Amino acid sequence: MQKTKASADELITLILHGIEEVKGNDTNLLDLRKIENTVCDYFIICSGTSNTHVSAIVSSIQKTVSKSIKDKPWHVEGLENAEWVLMDYVNVVVHVFQKHIREFYDIEGLWGDAKVTKIENSVNQ
Repeated sequence: MQKTKASADELITLILHGIEEVKGNDTNLLDLRKIENTVCDYFIICSGTSNTHVSAIVSSIQKTVSKSIKDKPWHVEGLENAEWVLMDYVNVVVHVFQKHIREFYDIEGLWGDAKVTKIENSVNQ
């Protein structure tokens, strides 16, 4: 079976849809392409309200991406306690946090030079 390589834009759209499907909160897209020595091109950061919600967001992202473009994360970390789950799709890295953990680590602050796009959830409108 031939695996098609999705564009970063397509992957981002699918990830955002997966987050939106289970009402992930406070989603930001960080464009890291103009910053030197970054590990990827984009970060997608969102929050869940509990470890169950964080796990549901991760599962929804995996299902949405897998169903549409037959891609799966190269690496997933943090599912055991589901306070901060990192999903590595190589050029797009997704961080799914519980709110208090997100505030503590302040990824957006650490990557202050990145172009940040706040994603409005159409589901919540």
